[in-house]
Amino acid sequence: MSPAAPGEGKADTRKRNLIIAASLVPVVALFALLGWALVQSGGNPGGFGVNRSFGEVAVEQQPSPDFAKSDLNGNMVSLSELRGKVVMLDFWSSWCPPCRQEAPALARVYREYEGKNVEFVGVAIWDDPGDVGRYAQEFDLPYPNVLDEKGQIAINYGVSGIPEKFFVDARGTLVRKFVGPMESEDLRATLDQLLTP
Repeated sequence: MSPAAPGEGKADTRKRNLIIAASLVPVVALFALLGWALVQSGGNPGGFGVNRSFGEVAVEQQPSPDFAKSDLNGNMVSLSELRGKVVMLDFWSSWCPPCRQEAPALARVYREYEGKNVEFVGVAIWDDPGDVGRYAQEFDLPYPNVLDEKGQIAINYGVSGIPEKFFVDARGTLVRKFVGPMESEDLRATLDQLLTP
């Protein structure tokens, strides 16, 4: 075996470094593109929409999926323990403009129905805990709100966008679903209908 010519080892090292650098460029570009997409989407998972128009969606009446989570104050919220009350589940995120639009109406109607057999539960989806807390404070939300960090509750309910509201009757049956920002009048009418024996 003949000895390596002077400078040959350096050439091999330089060549290897160039190959490694060239192979890293597409990987770095891919991560940069993914980072840009995440920023542009506001952290919104792919395929997850923002419902800007209000409407009712047909829902199969069935037992509502149960969950138990700590709310923003550290109190446990369990849907099964709310049996006997009409429950409105509101799926939202702090970065969602229609959610922000309807928040004052939800807080107002909740206060109007205090003392009646009604409970609201807000479910913040795929959101930052600090942003969720600031949102709840900004809109003075008087009802419990839980953070669904991984979206498991949303998946169990088949949520495809926000805001979405699900109404559960006093027997624990999922009976109605609305998408988009809900006005006070529509919320009152739905609650009154579900409270009527």
